[in-house]
Order: sequence, then C-alpha cells, then structure tokens
Amino acid sequence: MTESASTQTSVDTMLGKIVVERGLATADEVEQCLESQKSDSGNPNQSSLGELLVQNGIATRRQIDRLLPEIEEQKQQRQIPGYQMLERLGAGAMATVYKAKQISLDRPVAVKILPRKFSSNKQFIERFYAEGKAAAKLNHPNIVGAVDVGLAGETHYFVMEFVDGLTVYDELVKHGRYKEKRALEIAVGVAKALDHAHKQGFIHRDVKPKNIMITKQGVVKLADMGLARAVSDREAAEAEAGKAFGTPYYISPEQIRGEVDVDQRADIYGLGCTLYHMVTGQVPFDGPNPSAVMHKHLRNEPKPPDELNPDLSNGVAEVIEAAMSKDRKARYASAADMLIDLEAVAQGEAPPQARKMFDFAALSAPEPKPEQKPDDKAGLVSLDKGPALLAQPMFWTTVAGWAVSVILLIVVIAMAAGGG
Repeated sequence: MTESASTQTSVDTMLGKIVVERGLATADEVEQCLESQKSDSGNPNQSSLGELLVQNGIATRRQIDRLLPEIEEQKQQRQIPGYQMLERLGAGAMATVYKAKQISLDRPVAVKILPRKFSSNKQFIERFYAEGKAAAKLNHPNIVGAVDVGLAGETHYFVMEFVDGLTVYDELVKHGRYKEKRALEIAVGVAKALDHAHKQGFIHRDVKPKNIMITKQGVVKLADMGLARAVSDREAAEAEAGKAFGTPYYISPEQIRGEVDVDQRADIYGLGCTLYHMVTGQVPFDGPNPSAVMHKHLRNEPKPPDELNPDLSNGVAEVIEAAMSKDRKARYASAADMLIDLEAVAQGEAPPQARKMFDFAALSAPEPKPEQKPDDKAGLVSLDKGPALLAQPMFWTTVAGWAVSVILLIVVIAMAAGGG
C-alpha cells in the first residue's frame, strides 16, 4: 500500500467513526460504503469514504467538508512520540482526552490535548502547562498522577494516569443521589487529596463531581488541576483579580468576587457543595444562567440537606453547613479539620470540629439587649425588667405580712397602757 493510500485509509477510518458518533450515518451505511470502496480498490481514482457518503445521499457535501479539518487535527494530535492513541474518551471546550498506550512501559495512560484553536493563545498554553506542573508535584493515591507534558509538532499534550472508571457526576446522573455511607467515603478521599495538595502549597479551585473519578475498585481520584494555583503565586493571583474562576454550581463566594487572597477554604466550600449534591441529588443553588446561580452563592442560604433527604444524619448536615459558610472565617480552617469530622460522622459519631465551631460562635455572639419600651408619662425610655412590681403576688404577700405585724404591735401597746 502506498503512503497516500495508507493516509486515505486512516482518514476514512476516522471519518467513519465520527459520522456514526454524530448521527450522520449508521454503522451499516458506513460499512456498505467501505465494501463498495474495496471492490473498486484497483481504480487509481478510487472514491474516498466521504465522497461515497455524499454520492449515496447519506451525508451532504457541506457536512463532510466541516468534518475534514477536525479529522486532520485529530491525525496530527495522534502523532505524539512514545504514545499510541487508542480511543477518544471525551472532549470539552478546553481539551480533548484520549486513552493511549505508553509504548515504553506498555501501560494505558490518558492524554489531554489542547485544541488547535488555542495553540497560539499564550494564556491558554501557560495554563495548560501549569496544570501539568502542578499535578507533577502532587503524589497521592487520591490524586490522578501526572506522567508527561510537552509539545509534538504543533500539538500541546499532557499525559496522566489512566483511571478506569466513572466520575461522581456520571454516577449521579445514572443513579441519583448517593447513600450517606458511600458519599462520606468519597468525601473522605477528596479531603485527603486536598489536604495533600494544600500542604504542597496548591489550591485546586474547581472541586466538583465531574472532577472526582471513581475507579472500578472504588478508589477516589481527584482530577483536573486546570485551575490549580500555588497559594504563594502572588503575580498570578493579582493577574486574575476581579475574575471568577471556577464552576458556578460549586464556586465559593470569594472566587465569585475575584478576591486576590483566595486560599484552601475555597476548596472546602467546593467540597461542601459537592457533598450536598451527592446526598441530596441536587446542587445547592440553581438558576436560569451562571450569573443567577453565583448571585445565590453570595446572598442565599441553601435548603437544608436533611429536608431534601430525611434519611440523612444530623452530622452530615452539620459538616455541610460548616463547609459552606459564606464567611470563610466560619468554615473549616483546613481540609484536615474537615477530614476529622467526615471520618467521625462515618463512624456514627458527632462531628467534633463543627460542634466546636458552632459552640464558639454561640459563645462569641453578643448578649441580647433588654427590650426597651417608652415611658408614656415621662417621655423617657425605661428597661423592661419583667412584670410590674404591683402585679407580682409576692409583693402583696409581703405587704399583708407587714400590715398584720403593725396591727399586733398596736394592740400590744394599747394593752400595756391599759394595764398601767
């Protein structure tokens, strides 16, 4: 087979997969076109799959023309030295992820590729490499590990540990809310991952169900360090000032406000929102658009989770409340503190850190001032110290006692004077 024929075969194979995925053709229709192509293999002017799909009225020329640049990009993306691309796992606005084989170690990996449209955007490229570098500095069983990051031709790629499983979001869509026990197990794994990241000086800033992977063995893996930032990186923080980085359903109030000094407590808020979603089956706040949702994070209180799921223990509700406080000073100070409570509630015990926080808040609250009422006669304000003196039974009992004593004294004096 000549090089040009091999190239055409590769394009046809990719096109066949895409038209079926997009619903432009059925697998049988693609197969019939490929069989027709094989029967004409000796013809130097052999038609491509795209031409056959158009000739047979299965797809339009415009549809095929729109797909060809995408196929060409995928071809280039697949040419990363040392890795054999196997299948596309998913795609988003910021990247496409493939399952691949790392040839040197003969093991599966996941390869994230920056779309070609961002390959000349300095900001996106820097963020892409920052994700790889941040992940490389974190070595923890509950964090998806980094393998490699680099540039092949015009393709920027980030290779990471392949996680064979589903995301928490996938499971929520498939099964609805989690049982409390399993939700706590997942939250414990995420809290351990965050504790490690925070101790290494990184904040994640995008904790949410889609970024939490569950392996087939049930191991929790925190993924996607795309928004991760070193707490000490003041330059990056100031460059992002006033911008809301995060996902609207799980973003902390300080991230919405674009504050410069966002710290680990933003991740705690995100985990609180995620735990809320896991145990209730609903996000804490919803709305017609991202702006409306973020406004609720700033102003509204979420519906108590135990109202949406009466089977929840008080402990879970307390943990969520402590993690989702709008005032970050009233949240858990660290992922380690939240972890203590998650593990305690999982054991059927009360959350000690949350209880301590609530007790402290109660003790530090100002004493209520006595109710003040106007004095109608004098035009002054008097303190209401309880029922009026004349209305108290003990007052009249005391008066009666003194009256009897005075009468008896008078009688005694009169008798003494008469006897004299």
